[in-house]
Amino acid sequence: MEDVLAVYARPHDPARPVVCMDEKPFQLLGQVRDPLPARPGRDAREDSEYVRCGTCSIFVWAEPLRGWRRVHALAQRTKIDWAGQVRQLLTVDYPDAETVVLVMDNLNTHGIASLYEAFAPDEAFALAQRLEIHHTPKHGSWLNIAEIELSALSRQCLDRRISDLDTLNTELAAWQHAINTEQRQVRWQFTTDDARVKLRHLYPKN
Repeated sequence: MEDVLAVYARPHDPARPVVCMDEKPFQLLGQVRDPLPARPGRDAREDSEYVRCGTCSIFVWAEPLRGWRRVHALAQRTKIDWAGQVRQLLTVDYPDAETVVLVMDNLNTHGIASLYEAFAPDEAFALAQRLEIHHTPKHGSWLNIAEIELSALSRQCLDRRISDLDTLNTELAAWQHAINTEQRQVRWQFTTDDARVKLRHLYPKN
């Protein structure tokens, strides 16, 4: 916990941007019957029955101090998928950054070994050399700012039935564009000193 809080306390450095990453499963749902649109005196109506159209995984990347986000849905969440997302982060999103400081939870796919599973050793090593990884502790996912972004995304974009991956990614791209246009930054307020007072019950007892 203190390690992640120390990362958030760093000043903004374009050469070493702090990026938070998270992912969530999403169920694709279709309509059995076409919804009825709203009209004067009557709300929109939607049949309670739906069709299951599979699942996917939504990846969220966010640089809080820059006000930047990237969101994309993939059919699955394997080590190869995560590695491909990391390569895009380093070669497309941050090609000029010396190091990307990456905050994320400790899932089995979220590690340097995934890069070696996806790419040739020389490319995997080159990508790994540009990463500084900080994992949130077990049961401490609230420390990941990308989880806050996922919560906002769920409320603003995913509160309806979406039946296929292409439509979902179109909606995600629209949300991403709107949010990035605002350049809404996140200023983390909870400090290490706060943690040592408010969460002292989590610390080892002498």
